[in-house]
Amino acid sequence: MAAKKATTTASRTLATSSTKMSALAHVKDLRLTLGQAPLFDGAEFVLQKGERAAFVGANGAGKSTLMRMMAGVADPDGGEIVYQSGTTVAFAPQDTSFEGFATLRDYAQSPSVARRGSTAEIPAYAADAALEQFGLDPERAPQGLSGGEARRASLARALAADADILLLDEPTNHLDITAIEELERIITSQRGACLIISHDRRFLERVSTATLWLRQRRLLKLNRGYASFEEWADAIEEEDARNLARLETQLKAEEHWLRRGVTARRSRNEGRRRKLLAMRAERRHIKDLSASPTAGITAERGSESARLVIDAKNISKAYGDRTLISNLSLRITRGDRVGVVGANGSGKTTLLELLLKRREPDTGAVRMGENLNVAYVDQRRDIIDPNVTLWDAFTPAGGDQIIVRGVARHVASYAKEFLFGPEQLRQPVSALSGGERNRLALALALAKPANLLVLDEPTNDLDMDTLDALEDMLATYDGTVLIVSHDRAFLDGVATQIVAPLGGGKWVETPGGWADFEREHGQTISPRPQQKKQSADPARPTAPRKQTKLSYKDERRAAELDALMPKLSAEIETLETRLAAPDAFTAGDFSKTAARLEAARAERDAAEAEWLDIELRREALSAQE
Repeated sequence: MAAKKATTTASRTLATSSTKMSALAHVKDLRLTLGQAPLFDGAEFVLQKGERAAFVGANGAGKSTLMRMMAGVADPDGGEIVYQSGTTVAFAPQDTSFEGFATLRDYAQSPSVARRGSTAEIPAYAADAALEQFGLDPERAPQGLSGGEARRASLARALAADADILLLDEPTNHLDITAIEELERIITSQRGACLIISHDRRFLERVSTATLWLRQRRLLKLNRGYASFEEWADAIEEEDARNLARLETQLKAEEHWLRRGVTARRSRNEGRRRKLLAMRAERRHIKDLSASPTAGITAERGSESARLVIDAKNISKAYGDRTLISNLSLRITRGDRVGVVGANGSGKTTLLELLLKRREPDTGAVRMGENLNVAYVDQRRDIIDPNVTLWDAFTPAGGDQIIVRGVARHVASYAKEFLFGPEQLRQPVSALSGGERNRLALALALAKPANLLVLDEPTNDLDMDTLDALEDMLATYDGTVLIVSHDRAFLDGVATQIVAPLGGGKWVETPGGWADFEREHGQTISPRPQQKKQSADPARPTAPRKQTKLSYKDERRAAELDALMPKLSAEIETLETRLAAPDAFTAGDFSKTAARLEAARAERDAAEAEWLDIELRREALSAQE
């Protein structure tokens, strides 16, 4: 009881509600039990207007379930959710179904919640604007969308509703960094409230103003954004540890007294014995709650590779009239951890497969070093067969043993390191969630001795504890790693260099993580490729609507460029003045200043060229009216 009291006190101290804000939703004493175990009990919080709350907790704690309850598509065992009169709610779930919709416009116009507030159909103009904001053609048929396109369509439908409360479950999954940063701008401009479940730490740091923590079946709230979460969580856990230590001391004293008690005082002894049993039960309860499972991800390098791992010289690759990679030279040496970033469709996976010699370049050559053992987890997770059970996936040759880096292990023991319980081993792989499939793919790949790990989007759907375990493993791994990822905090934690496209087939390599790349190249990373329009009925093509004005995305970009160009001009003028000063050579940063001046000029030239292109299109469209 002491730990529970301390946790409640900490929650009250750090999460006092502001009376100046307007409460849109009040979750009261929410309870849910799955099987025999309560998932959460007494969950309670208030969501205020203007609040953007990061919703965090261990994998399987019940975050998505609670969010589905707020959307009205799941019911609790007890408690209630009370909304301010007239409040509307929009929900973007993890999984999206497009069944029954002929076009993305039809999908985006449909209500995104089963009940809660207004369910009126969304106007076509609002649906179109939201879809175009995410680079999607409203007339496109939803069949055949990529994972990133499906996620953008789901977000567009939720945003088109212009609801008072926005519920987002893993909104950044499968999005590239360009789309994630656009989503950050959209969310921070929302006037209503937002509740967000995400594993993307940098995203949560940038958008959240409050934090909800589903911990040990209880819900705690911090009235600060996710950037303050670690410090807050550490304080709560340290207080719980002190309370548990106090309970252990009291328990030892009671056990000692009971062993030496006078038997004649049976009634008093019986009372103290009951107290001892209650204390033991409380200790078991606390330890059960605090024993959150974490993945024990390890990888063995295997035999040492040659110093030179991959040497690519002047490689190019094009498909039709579109050049993905042009004249790229890249040298990867033993111990490098290379992060590959870029917009969806910019050629990241193509580059990986060229470097691994799984595809041939149109020009140039790739040489791989000697003694390479490659473990490859591709984006589609082809390493796993959805038609078998987990047990069969771990032991395709039969039996109950799996060879893990040359050592025989029982399948249940190895599976447990990746958070799979014995009861799951006979389940089909097809029944796994996205995060579980990702963990399974990692488990199978890391069982093999490898000195070159190739991970294409390894962070998708992983909870933060598993992310931390993966990050720790990669940071200490003494082999070589190639990583495709859109998780900026993850890249900052593990990458020694970043390789990214700048557009037109040109790629650049920058030492350090994402923050270093962003600081050096800013807005120059290549944008998402233009989507080709597709008619709603391929058998009966329809004429595309005549465009007479710029899209919302182009208008927004033009405004950004209008603001950016004067800043770059001012910076260039300052740098030129600094270099012209008499002591420029003795100041110690001449080379750095000169390099920044050259980069700033290139950025201004690129911005001016992009702005001019948009304005020319604006004039051409105006002439058609």
